[in-house]
Amino acid sequence: MSILYKFVDYLRNLILEMKLKKFFQLLFLALLCTSATAQVHEYILDNGLKLLVKEDHRAPIVVSQVWYKVGSSYETDGTTGVSHVLEHMMFKGTKKLGEGEFSRIISENGGRENAFTGDDYTAYFQTMEKSRLAISFELEADRMRNITLPPDAFKKEVEVVKEERRLRTEDNPNAFLREVAQATAFQTSPYRQPIIGWMADLDSMKVEDLRAWYQKYYAPNNATIVVVGDIHPESVYQLAIKYFGKLKAEEISPPPYRPEVPQLGKKTLIVKRPAEIPRLTLAFKVPGLKSSLQEGSPIESWEPYALEVLSGILSGGSSARFASRLTRGEQVATSVGSSYQMSGRLDGLFTISGTPTQGRTIEELEIAIREQLEDIKTSPASAGELNRVKAQVVSSNVYEKDSVFYQAMVLGIYETVGLGWKLADEYVQKINGITAEQVQAVAAKYLLEDTSTLAVLEPVEAKENNGE
Repeated sequence: MSILYKFVDYLRNLILEMKLKKFFQLLFLALLCTSATAQVHEYILDNGLKLLVKEDHRAPIVVSQVWYKVGSSYETDGTTGVSHVLEHMMFKGTKKLGEGEFSRIISENGGRENAFTGDDYTAYFQTMEKSRLAISFELEADRMRNITLPPDAFKKEVEVVKEERRLRTEDNPNAFLREVAQATAFQTSPYRQPIIGWMADLDSMKVEDLRAWYQKYYAPNNATIVVVGDIHPESVYQLAIKYFGKLKAEEISPPPYRPEVPQLGKKTLIVKRPAEIPRLTLAFKVPGLKSSLQEGSPIESWEPYALEVLSGILSGGSSARFASRLTRGEQVATSVGSSYQMSGRLDGLFTISGTPTQGRTIEELEIAIREQLEDIKTSPASAGELNRVKAQVVSSNVYEKDSVFYQAMVLGIYETVGLGWKLADEYVQKINGITAEQVQAVAAKYLLEDTSTLAVLEPVEAKENNGE
């Protein structure tokens, strides 16, 4: 553990013991100012490609990430999974390089690389010794417009993705429950579609589908390159011009806007799968940060931050309400937690998942969870609860800034979903400004039974499940 980590951990514990709000704010904000933050340099090439560069000279490494504005929320019925399968195929060769050559070259130069697909983006990244950045740029520029998509490789890779779906979702009861809950909670929003795709769409997918998707979205004017590390911004900009500047822009048509329709009553579903124990997922539709910033929006700009604090009060550690009251107190749950992601392109979900203790039922757990939600609507969070959550937020922010990769990832996400990278710097300040009354307000506004979706995993014997 670094000296910075030890110091942060010491201060956090001291603050939680003393519960001095002013002390918390001053010391942690001062620590943030000395946590190797640096100015972000923004460039836009003539072909529309955006470049973000941030210096961090603590180690002779550089992280390079290429973010494309396309993910599962861009897909339509019948095409789900195409973004994820294309991500796999980006490693299968270009007009210049054969299959596996990209990864081999990165490895031979001491680097590490990978990629991931999300609802709103697909990203490719490398971590290299700082002098090898040109190699990363040359390879990424090549596959931005020149992959070959060989049919034989596609046939093999789509089978790999189907097997990935079987292992991670269909044979994993909890993951399957989350997928069904999300698909049920959303009626019209494209967030109802799984990132990995529905099996029927994977079965019917053709390599031509990937070719059209690639041609449409993998263009410099639909991409952001983020570089963080022991580099100098102007030299990175010149490298970007050299390798990416000659690529031609494409006419990008954004996907049709499909807002979620209002929910007019509680949705309940039961999933019967072979499993050891029952589980529930309770989902509420809530706004994201982007919605709160739109002109004329009925959503207050502080609401997403209040939802973040609410999640922390409910399940942010062993002192949170769910752990102290439902797990150790009533002993109605072996585990229960909440999650919320504010940085999406579209509005998302506030989700609570839990498992009842042996001898207790799903119905008892649901009642206990809803009682806690009603309690926070009527009983304001204490100063100690607010300070605990805010301390966790700020200390986590410091830890994350100690990671070059995470610094780049935050910039990439905020920029790609349309929030703009500058907004990321406001996160800690906004969280610190949230009051107990604002937490109450978002709980009362959004955590309503009539707008909730309850998904229950009911274990069955394998022979009883006709889907197996």
